[in-house]
Amino acid sequence: MSGSKSKPLVRLKIILVTPPPGVDFCLQKGKGNVFGRIQLQKSNGGDLLFEFEAGIKKTPEGEPDFNGEFVQGPLRERFIYINIGASAGQLSSPWNRRLKIPLRGFNWKELENASANPDIYFETHVPGTARDGSPTCATIKPFEGWKLIRR
Repeated sequence: MSGSKSKPLVRLKIILVTPPPGVDFCLQKGKGNVFGRIQLQKSNGGDLLFEFEAGIKKTPEGEPDFNGEFVQGPLRERFIYINIGASAGQLSSPWNRRLKIPLRGFNWKELENASANPDIYFETHVPGTARDGSPTCATIKPFEGWKLIRR
């Protein structure tokens, strides 16, 4: 899990809480119109887990910045996409959505410690079902943030 000093990696886990059954979900790998669908899962109504690594570096201002094949968005606004329904490759789905999970609220020292220790990772829980019963989409609001977990 740890990378070299020039490219440290941290492990991140997203738990999608009780998404609607029968819908496909996956992590988006890559940007733009050409991207991969990783960890494809069909919901049975229980929680879904997505686990991956992201690179970290420090900005000139000393703030954490994420990079890598799962990281989307501009500096200070990085995020991860969970693709839903048709966006996840389920062409028969009535939904063609993405869920945007912010990469914010991290402490640099905790990120450094996590990159050096395979027993430390960050986890977030996000709702999988919107108020209308459809899959949650767009940016998570309110976002509870990421919690440091030690195995």
